[in-house]
Amino acid sequence: MSPTLRAAADGNPLPDLHIGDAVADAVDWITDNLEGLLDGISAALTFLVDLISSILLGPPPLVMAVIFTVLALLVRSWTFALFTIVGTLLIISMDMWEPAMETLSLVLVATLIALVIAVPVGILAAQNDTVSAVVRPVLDFMQTMPAFVYLVPVVIFFGIGVAPGVCATIIFALPPGVRLTELGIRQVDRETVEAGEAFGGTSRQILSGIQLPLGLPTIMAGVNQVIMLSLSMAVVAGLVGAGGLGQEVVTSISRIDVALGFEAGLSVVILAIYLDRLTGAIGQPTGRALLTKLTSRRTAAKPAVGAGV
Repeated sequence: MSPTLRAAADGNPLPDLHIGDAVADAVDWITDNLEGLLDGISAALTFLVDLISSILLGPPPLVMAVIFTVLALLVRSWTFALFTIVGTLLIISMDMWEPAMETLSLVLVATLIALVIAVPVGILAAQNDTVSAVVRPVLDFMQTMPAFVYLVPVVIFFGIGVAPGVCATIIFALPPGVRLTELGIRQVDRETVEAGEAFGGTSRQILSGIQLPLGLPTIMAGVNQVIMLSLSMAVVAGLVGAGGLGQEVVTSISRIDVALGFEAGLSVVILAIYLDRLTGAIGQPTGRALLTKLTSRRTAAKPAVGAGV
């Protein structure tokens, strides 16, 4: 029976459409025809996460705790450094250091890939109203779709493991990076941009010398949101075998283990606060000054072209 006749028989004047069937057919086509590509993506994502995880877990936990504390002191303040050392020592004492670093590695990989996509798209949307109009409903769809829905197709594409967790995290965390990058560039004073054009600056020079530096606080707010959403989704990704603190939370639920669940949740909170304060500080004048100083030192250390000739 056709959709129209079936709808009429049910007393529904509208056709009985099943959009989900079309989506399922599309997923089946991708898995049947792009298996090699999916395997390559899965291997690359797993390799990156394992690489960063091995780097974070290579030194002793106390050494890494000191490194995180020094970074907090340089970027923000001694109070933030105090919180960092207390928080990291608490994670170590709860025997949650290894899953915490696994979660951090997943978040870093997902955030990096999301920003590589989000920042250029946000710049393009800020410079072209047509692109902005096309991208906006896509971002609305990505943000309003429940997080658990993303886990269904990625498990079909990549199976159980790290790769589906990273892919679902990228999709879930990407929208605020695009939106706030576009907002940061659009809110730059038009007169400042016109002054740069009057001095003969090209579009690329104006973007890199005026719009991006002035819009950096808003862009960094987008980076902050991407990291926070990545962390929240990384925990949910424990349901598909992504490992880390998410796996500990899933295990605590399956065992009804309140102690394990609380310790894993507390570790997530500490990690979230650290990443939030750290990325938030980079967008502030103190953090930007530190980045400028480090960049200038690195530039000064390079020999000038033609030196010694």
